[in-house]
Amino acid sequence: MKKIPFLILILLVTTTAMGQTTQADKNKRYFDINKSIDIFNSVIRELDMFYVDSVKVDSLINSTIRTMLARMDPYTEYYAEENIKDLQFMTTGEYGGIGAIISYNDNRVVINEPYKGLPADRAGLKAGDTILQIDGSDMRKATVKEVSDKLKGMPGTSLKLRIHRPGEKKSREMKLVREKIEIDPITYADVLNDNVGYLHFSGFTNGSSDRVKETVLDLKRRGAESLVIDLRGNGGGILDEAVNVVNLFVKKGVEIVSTRGKVKQWDRSYRTQYQPIDTLMPIVVLIDTGSASASEIVAGSLQDLDRAVIIGNRSFGKGLVQTPRDLPYGGNIKITTSKYYIPSGRCIQALDYSHRNPDGSVARVPDSLTQVFRTRNGREVRDGGGIIPDYVIPQEKSGTIGYYLLANNIIFNFVTEWAMKHPTVDAPESFQLSDADYEEFKQYVKGRDFQYDQMSNRSLQSLKEIMEFEGYFSNASEEFNALKKKLQPDLDRDLELFGKEIRKMIETEIMQRYYYKEGVLMYELRDDPVLKKAREVLKNRELYDRTLQPQPERA
Repeated sequence: MKKIPFLILILLVTTTAMGQTTQADKNKRYFDINKSIDIFNSVIRELDMFYVDSVKVDSLINSTIRTMLARMDPYTEYYAEENIKDLQFMTTGEYGGIGAIISYNDNRVVINEPYKGLPADRAGLKAGDTILQIDGSDMRKATVKEVSDKLKGMPGTSLKLRIHRPGEKKSREMKLVREKIEIDPITYADVLNDNVGYLHFSGFTNGSSDRVKETVLDLKRRGAESLVIDLRGNGGGILDEAVNVVNLFVKKGVEIVSTRGKVKQWDRSYRTQYQPIDTLMPIVVLIDTGSASASEIVAGSLQDLDRAVIIGNRSFGKGLVQTPRDLPYGGNIKITTSKYYIPSGRCIQALDYSHRNPDGSVARVPDSLTQVFRTRNGREVRDGGGIIPDYVIPQEKSGTIGYYLLANNIIFNFVTEWAMKHPTVDAPESFQLSDADYEEFKQYVKGRDFQYDQMSNRSLQSLKEIMEFEGYFSNASEEFNALKKKLQPDLDRDLELFGKEIRKMIETEIMQRYYYKEGVLMYELRDDPVLKKAREVLKNRELYDRTLQPQPERA
């Protein structure tokens, strides 16, 4: 009996010692943080006082902060007071401006895409217009950000814009009134053949789940008996909006996602809070490598709950949650505070930012290290690599020439000139670039100083250096040179070899000019193997139901 008090005494002493050790560790950590801050402050003061040239302190500190955050992950970002509108646009999808995308082209800032029905479009601005002046300020040497800041402002305020349109000698002056720009998250929706409702959803901004609800109800009124939700290219957004979208098709009270991080008090479980609009309608969700974050919550939870069939390609794999935190002087930092877990218990985060390679790069979680989880019906799903569709549709391999034609604005500039000669074009469902037009494009490219590289060519040079180092090149030089000749960039050959792919790029740009984003999507859907597979699955109810059940193990 005497041993019991002694054991209690040992436990008390051990617990006290552990508490003291933990507090000592915390104190040392706080000391190290304060020490580093003091050193940083001293460095800035010394530079400002004694550096040979004048120091732009704000710029120096901003770049230092961004360099520091780059070691975390791509989603932890600092927003200075002057950039806070960018954060607001990301979360709300709205801003005060003219409603146009601008870009850098031939050392000038140009209109890249006016949004349908918004001030820029109503004023008659077109893709390719060069911005010369805004309210009398010369913009010919301005950056995209400087022009963007000038275009944005309080809704209701006006601005004067002087532009130059390709093919015209004189510049034009336009007066526009800024509006509160709200980007509709529903790019396109329609009832397809076989009573299949289709909607493309572009982003999870404030209130976007309500737009999805309105659209689904409208499609049902128009006769839709099944549904395709296209999340391809949807980079995510607000987590609550993702939960509300799932809630449209899942009963009230079901856990959709939970978040867990360092601050346990912030851990949360998100459940459906409303009555659904339909729990029986067959659903297919389309995803690709551009589907991330909130998109993956929707696709992954519907897969885990066996409420939808997923078709397309493996999603991006972003299982991280960001929380905005206010900073002094009007700034803000968006910090990755937790990871999210969908109903089966899996986290789909594909990259481990906490363990970087010596060169700073980050590797994907190897398939060998992923774990198996089970859906509500018992189907196997895995963590650590995005959402893997139930039906994977292989993506076409393309040549690098297409990338360089886009990156160098060759296609953009060609279509700008082409559009001046074509006031109207066929509808997206039937438009095709003629052979004569493609021949004209080839001549256009040849008339430009268009240079493009190929990874295979650079890899060959590395291979040659290794062969020479190891002494094999003299014995294999003939074969090497023959291979090099075949892989050497050849403009005539590549414009023909990758003609189908390049034609599609040109046609897509043309559709954007005449029919906006909606037209681009309509054009792309007419020959879309992923949508074709979705309609095949929805048409065959036996196949749909079988897909949502565990597959029998093969001998």
